[in-house]
Amino acid sequence: MDKAEELRIIDDMQAVVAQMKADDIEENPDCEFEVFDCQCCGEEKSIAGSVVYDGIRLCNDCVLFAETGFALGKIKNIQDLITGMEDKKLEAQCNFLKQEETGLNN
Repeated sequence: MDKAEELRIIDDMQAVVAQMKADDIEENPDCEFEVFDCQCCGEEKSIAGSVVYDGIRLCNDCVLFAETGFALGKIKNIQDLITGMEDKKLEAQCNFLKQEETGLNN
């Protein structure tokens, strides 16, 4: 697969995943403000556009990574993505702990 084909796939996936989020919000406007902790990136994200893969809920941003990774043949299953995102998840958890600590000290 050449670079132009990869870029086309990425553009297509961005449009599809953005539409998934928009469709969720259209169906249930409140879902835009419902949040959960993404099991992939570790960040608190909107449930709108999230997807459950093998019992693991991913935020819309991680869905984009997953679907693009699948389309490009970079990942074979969702666990590949989760493993690749471990550093980002750890960073999110550390930032959360820092915020909690700062809140306790004020």
